[in-house]
Amino acid sequence: MDDIFKYYPIMIDFMRIKINKYIVADSEICGGTPTFNGTRVMVWQVLEMLRGGMSIDEILEDHPTITGEHIRAALQYAADLTRGRDNVTISVPLTA
Repeated sequence: MDDIFKYYPIMIDFMRIKINKYIVADSEICGGTPTFNGTRVMVWQVLEMLRGGMSIDEILEDHPTITGEHIRAALQYAADLTRGRDNVTISVPLTA
C-alpha cells in the first residue's frame, strides 16, 4: 500500500486563486468552485439567477454579502471565459 505514495511526492493541500478583485477559487471553500471573495456565494449561482430573470436588486436582497460590483465582476468573468481571454490554466506534472 505504501508504494502508491512514491508516485505522488508532492501533495497540494490548499490552493487559492484570485480571479479578480471580487472572485476567488479556494480549494477550502465550496470545493474550489469560484465564489465571491469572503462569501460562500458561488459565481455560477448568481449567473443562473440572472439567466432565470431575477433582477440585480432581487439577487442583492437574497444575498446581502455581495454588491452590484460583485455581480458585474461575475458577468465580466463569464465574458472573459467564453472569449478565452486571460484564462488561468494550472498544470501539476506527476513524476514517476
